[in-house]
Amino acid sequence: MKTIKANPIYSRIFKLVLPIIIQNLLSAAVSSADVIMLNYVGQTSISAVSLASQYAGILFMVFYGLGTGAAMLCAQYYGKKDFRAIQVIEGIALRFVLCISLLFAGASLLIPCQMMQVFTNDRELILTGALYLRFMSLAYLCWGISEIYLTVLRSAGRVVISTAMNVLAFSLNVILNAVFIFGLFGAPALGAAGVAIATSLSRLIQLLACLAVSAKSPDIKLDFRYLFVRNKVLFSDFIRLSLPALGNDVSWGVAFSMYSVIIGHLGTDAVAANSFVVVVRNFGTILCFGIANAGGILLGNIIGENKMEQAGNAAKDLMKLTIITGAIGGGIVLAAIPPVLGYASASLSEQAIRYLKIMLLINTYYIMGAAVNTTLIAGVFRAGGDSRFGFICDTIDMWVYAVPLGFFAAFILNLPVLWVYFLLCTDEFVKWPWVIRHYRSGKWLHNITRDDLFEKT
Repeated sequence: MKTIKANPIYSRIFKLVLPIIIQNLLSAAVSSADVIMLNYVGQTSISAVSLASQYAGILFMVFYGLGTGAAMLCAQYYGKKDFRAIQVIEGIALRFVLCISLLFAGASLLIPCQMMQVFTNDRELILTGALYLRFMSLAYLCWGISEIYLTVLRSAGRVVISTAMNVLAFSLNVILNAVFIFGLFGAPALGAAGVAIATSLSRLIQLLACLAVSAKSPDIKLDFRYLFVRNKVLFSDFIRLSLPALGNDVSWGVAFSMYSVIIGHLGTDAVAANSFVVVVRNFGTILCFGIANAGGILLGNIIGENKMEQAGNAAKDLMKLTIITGAIGGGIVLAAIPPVLGYASASLSEQAIRYLKIMLLINTYYIMGAAVNTTLIAGVFRAGGDSRFGFICDTIDMWVYAVPLGFFAAFILNLPVLWVYFLLCTDEFVKWPWVIRHYRSGKWLHNITRDDLFEKT
């Protein structure tokens, strides 16, 4: 058996994965910075931002789903060196993203209180979260455009540029968080609203930086003229691949947000504890999710070169790495428990601290389930042009099993908070048998590129 050092697939994955890990690490750092800084403002601000940010989580899933459709095609067309097809695909994705971003931005400006009422009936949380949502509207618009462009760059293996753009946004976000939360350098101290202002400004600057990078790029540009380029074949392929991926990510994202709805109605102690858990879990999943993203890019490029046997072997190597990184992620969460409990005790009640400790212990093994499923569904299967299986699997798992179970346990059986949380965290393991069987069948492996695209239009 080849060692990690001798295996060329591992070498190629590690070259891609390091920038992605840096990007994911900074993303998690921004989330943790929000919680750390708001810890000095109070438990209400932490809880309100945690709930209001669920909409950003849903929107991210939309962007990720649309970006996945673009990336599935672009990665394989990059392997084929068809840059014109890549630009047309980017234009198609941007059409959808702009429409959805405008919808979220408009809702955040006009009906933020109603949006908060979905998650909680606590008036103080609703008012604080509504102010946060209003200031987030600009971020939603800028974020969608830059996310698609950076996704296309990553699919072409240009993860360093993509990471640099995200480093810029995340670094600015942390700095501006401090300025607007605490009122540094003469700025007003805005608390929770300051988090949203910082996010919006950093996303605007990121978009401007993307435009500057695009102007110097020789082949892959953020060119809005491609919004109006029509290609029936590529549009059909994009819809066929993106809609299941989008449906998968939105279905999963909304269902996961239902977890917050359930927890949000179990009291502010449960919400505050979960706010810290999300941050720690994000750090624990950085490495394994980075491997999944890098592996998906690499597999797409290999399949686009029509090296199907090599792609199958690469998928096996990717799974071995996933098991290792999943175990490492669980270890990170376990090691983080003492310092996190010590820090959180400054603002959380004794009950919230008790919830936090058990929730973190549950996540030490939950990460392995998430790592395997993410690598296979969002990495391997999608790289091979199969987004339909993940949509069906996740929709059944979340909406037939996990969400109904959570509501039943919380509001019908009235189980204690920690039992409800434990049951919600069984979702990843329930689908393992079907996901692993589909992987072993090899039915996910397809070359989805086409020849003579522009002669047919």
